[in-house]
Amino acid sequence: MSDILNQAVSALNEKLGDTGFDGIAKFAIDDEGSVIIDEDGARISDDDADVTLSASAEVFTDIMSGDQNSTAAFMTGKLKVDGNMGLAMKLAGVLS
Repeated sequence: MSDILNQAVSALNEKLGDTGFDGIAKFAIDDEGSVIIDEDGARISDDDADVTLSASAEVFTDIMSGDQNSTAAFMTGKLKVDGNMGLAMKLAGVLS
């Protein structure tokens, strides 16, 4: 497994805490793979999701560390969103 994916799962589960996520979201990280976030937390998977967020490994890492705001990344084209925009905004609130 990719170190970036393993770190992503760990960071996302820490941000989610014990609450999980109300919906199914996928982070597709270029040249690495995908992470699914749902009511069970985050895990490495390429399952179908209600919303898919796509970014380079660098942008994703910057979002996870807080160096990049996810909304700003979307507005500048660094983060692409496909699917339920309301769910993407809800996820942005979890990441901040």
